[in-house]
Amino acid sequence: MADISQSIPVVILCGGKGTRMREETEYRPKPMVEVGGRPILWHIMKHYAHYGHREFILCLGYRGNDIKDYFLRHHLMANDFRLSVSDGRYHRPDNGDYDDDDFHITFADTGLESLTAERVLRVAKYIRTPRFMLTYGDGVSDLDILRLHAHHEERRQTHGVVATITGIHPKSKYGLVCCDDRCLVTSFKEKPRLNDYTNGGFMVLERDFIGQYCRPGKMIEEALIDASQDRKVSLYQHDGFWHSMDTVKDKEDLESLWNSDPKWCVWRKAKATVEPEKALVGENR
Repeated sequence: MADISQSIPVVILCGGKGTRMREETEYRPKPMVEVGGRPILWHIMKHYAHYGHREFILCLGYRGNDIKDYFLRHHLMANDFRLSVSDGRYHRPDNGDYDDDDFHITFADTGLESLTAERVLRVAKYIRTPRFMLTYGDGVSDLDILRLHAHHEERRQTHGVVATITGIHPKSKYGLVCCDDRCLVTSFKEKPRLNDYTNGGFMVLERDFIGQYCRPGKMIEEALIDASQDRKVSLYQHDGFWHSMDTVKDKEDLESLWNSDPKWCVWRKAKATVEPEKALVGENR
């Protein structure tokens, strides 16, 4: 399974306008909204790269050039460097820390108004493997990608599924009130986690899914509904950490977690385990 997972590209939906957090997205796409000084898209890519997934296909749309520009300048913006003014060449500083993200990125313009299934349809030509991964450009998690793949492969062999979605427990938008049979209030629950599951992204798809279910003018959720009616979708239940960034309040919550306990940063935890002293010095908190 490890060899299979390393060959699978990751398709990330980055083309939406993010209208629910217009304060942040009027001048940049939502995947470029920062948490801890880095775009949330970078956090998502670091998560996949931690598990060996470094091939990315970004479905661009709204302000897609901003995403291209960030990664074209990424190593300069993210690191200390020495510049030779005479020839314009830059070098890694001696004895310095250097964040060398080994991402291989295909930037694909999938249209300004395209819906998500159409965006996937438009990048199908770049997917050369029988399986690929798909996620949104605004959600982070501590999900174990290898276990997700193992689940998908087992269901593919036993039930012929073409898609696996990661189910997470959403939080209620509202506080809930509990009462007894006399209608006397017994407790208040402030935005509790619900028992049901919702699609948290982090999907594994067979390439055949595109030809069978993705159509122009269609959302990826609609394609998954159609596939589920054919009993071709499995649910991987993730009870760990997950957080999306749909509103400015979500961004503030993620910033707070970044400064206290960034549960989604599985790559940092691994680095701290191997090189505890270097990790503490080299990471900018």
